[in-house]
Amino acid sequence: MSKFEQYNVVLKDISTEVRMLEYDLDNVYFKKIDSPEVQKGNVKAKVTVQKKQNIFELQFSLEGSVIIPCDRCLDDMEQPIHYKEKLQVKLGEKFSEEDEIVIVPESDGGINIAWFLYEFIVLNIPIKHVHATGECNKTMVTKLRKHITRQKDDDDEEGTALVFDDEDDDFTTDEAQTDPRWDGLKNITENN
Repeated sequence: MSKFEQYNVVLKDISTEVRMLEYDLDNVYFKKIDSPEVQKGNVKAKVTVQKKQNIFELQFSLEGSVIIPCDRCLDDMEQPIHYKEKLQVKLGEKFSEEDEIVIVPESDGGINIAWFLYEFIVLNIPIKHVHATGECNKTMVTKLRKHITRQKDDDDEEGTALVFDDEDDDFTTDEAQTDPRWDGLKNITENN
């Protein structure tokens, strides 16, 4: 018995009716997936399966939240998940993914959607995920401010300085001031 057997969707039994499936993706699910991006969470997944001619259309609706580390302070933070996606599946000779269609072996007669659910969740996580203003671990923010803040006159080779913004506990890159006469010369190459 597979640890993801409950996520098998048997397609060969579906004719014209619409089939609704619901899953609770909790900490047990994320532990089974065993992937570093997300290891905890609580997401409700609703999957609608409908046969349209020789293609099965799976519509996914994901609502809930996952626990991920904050990029700034490394403490756990809650990331809301709201995602809708469609997946088209076709029965064929062997498993493959072509364009927007997933082909599964006709001998299997179904598809396991456990990994697709996880991928859709991970795709919904923004690249930069940080706590809201003022919610980061104060000790870590203090240490970051101490070790990363540079003065504006301490510019690096590219003419930028890494500055810690106290108002929103964020790091920004400030461009070094340039001579305005050079700015005029930059426009010459842009206009030609």
